[in-house]
Amino acid sequence: MAISQAASFSIPPQLLEQRGLQLQQEATELVLAETGADGWQYLLTPAARLAWQAMKQAASQDGIALLMISAFRSIARQTGIISDKLAQGQQLQDILRVCAPPGYSEHHTGRAIDIATPEDPELEISFDTTAAFAWLQNNAGRFGFQMSYPPGNSSGFQYEPWHWCFQS
Repeated sequence: MAISQAASFSIPPQLLEQRGLQLQQEATELVLAETGADGWQYLLTPAARLAWQAMKQAASQDGIALLMISAFRSIARQTGIISDKLAQGQQLQDILRVCAPPGYSEHHTGRAIDIATPEDPELEISFDTTAAFAWLQNNAGRFGFQMSYPPGNSSGFQYEPWHWCFQS
């Protein structure tokens, strides 16, 4: 399904290959990780949920507030996100710097989360200037999380200091 979804946007297969993008298996076993203030339910795999909760609690004990702002995202939802951006007039090559093609997002696995903190706007590179980011850099590995898209990453995505993935 992922390949046909990528093809529906006319994403050249050589682009996927050049960037080393890997198909991501869509999670089948998901549990509620938490519910946002807006009522949105964030789903993760059971192991990622436990690791997230332990990491969030440890951060809180150190005076750091971590907010989950994105978790599992289906291939269909990823397709919708890209379609919406195209409908807004964005160019596909620009979209693909900030958004994985359908089937290639770590969010499909149920192990990736986007993290924010109350003192910084969501999904902004300035997140890397926060105490929360410094805490994550020093501690996330203890809980099995790593930042997926550091500056100059080989995947061709923009630097995303907010995007962390649990390595099961």
